[in-house]
Amino acid sequence: MTNHTGRARTHSFRAWASLDRIKAARHAGLPLAGLCAGLVLAGLSGTAGPVAAADCEATPNAGIDWSGCSKANLMLPSSTLTKAVLAGANLSATDLGSSDLTEANLEKATLIRASLSGATAGKANFSRIEAYRSNFSGIKAAGASFAGAELQRTNLTEADLTGADFSKAELSRVNFSKSTITGTRFSLANLARAKLTGAIFTGPIAFDEAFLFLTRVEGLDLSAATGLKQEQIALACGDGKTKLPPGLTPPPTWPCKHD
Repeated sequence: MTNHTGRARTHSFRAWASLDRIKAARHAGLPLAGLCAGLVLAGLSGTAGPVAAADCEATPNAGIDWSGCSKANLMLPSSTLTKAVLAGANLSATDLGSSDLTEANLEKATLIRASLSGATAGKANFSRIEAYRSNFSGIKAAGASFAGAELQRTNLTEADLTGADFSKAELSRVNFSKSTITGTRFSLANLARAKLTGAIFTGPIAFDEAFLFLTRVEGLDLSAATGLKQEQIALACGDGKTKLPPGLTPPPTWPCKHD
């Protein structure tokens, strides 16, 4: 199977959506000229470069405004970026390891293959970021929001994710091993093939309508988890040591055979 970058997949999905709209309009007998023009304009607006912020050329400091700035492929370890505004910034392949991003706003930032290993990011806003194949290992992100984030194949091992929000996030093949996920919310998240085995937590974790296809939960005590249904458990991968909430039973397919 050919692997594509996250950005290529995103543009591909948008292209198919546009074709679907055209097919629907043709089927309904509607004029296509206006629709096609609108789609062209939408495509151009989606690919246009970000508007430069006033502080794009400034060095990292607390509260800086790098919104929409291009900061890709940079070495910025141990930077102080507390309460920084990085919304929409391009930080792909940038090293921000051990940086302080406490309460920073990274909404819709691009962090593909970036490193935030060992960073401090309590209560930071990572909602709707693109961060495929990135390194977030050891990040201290208690209370942070990753709602709607695209984190496929990202390394989140040994992280502090206490009370973090991953609602509607794309988390396929994310590794949460040895991470603290007490009070974490995975509602409506895609956890296909993600690894929760070895994660540390006490009390409830929210899995309302989460997609758990081949999600690894071996050895986990999920007895206090909320939102879990039998059909979710049937897709997941547990074992004889996995504990489930009352009323749920291990499927006969456990333990799974892994690739």
